[in-house]
Amino acid sequence: MRGQTVSDLDASRRLVPRSIALMLGLIALLLVPWTLWLTFTLPTRHLAHNYRLAWVGFDIFLAAAFAATSIAALRASEWLQPLAAVTGTMLLCDAWFDVVTSASGDELGHAVVEALFAELPLAALCAWIVVDTKRFHDVVLRRTGPRRVA
Repeated sequence: MRGQTVSDLDASRRLVPRSIALMLGLIALLLVPWTLWLTFTLPTRHLAHNYRLAWVGFDIFLAAAFAATSIAALRASEWLQPLAAVTGTMLLCDAWFDVVTSASGDELGHAVVEALFAELPLAALCAWIVVDTKRFHDVVLRRTGPRRVA
């Protein structure tokens, strides 16, 4: 692709149609003023009536994402990369919201420690799987040895 622009690529080599790519770019641009509007209009504090349900539901979906990623890895499924992407993204969201919604003091400290030593490293592992599944698999095999079939 050296020396080529995106418009030089023929349509058969594009991963998604040009119209979808342009729509996604437009959405990104429209999110800027929306985010600025929210920045200045949302209250800094808000009581959420379903706070417990939101977190429990999120953790159930996160557990399901981990399970699905694990099964895909064990079966060498073509679903491994998208499932690892979902799991990693959920871990980043979990870390972000744990930290920014924590009260100060011990609660915030626990959220930061959990983010630094659990959620972010696991998200990085998922990202590694997504970016380079083959190399990840080879490194794991080198460290654990080949699987023995009983």
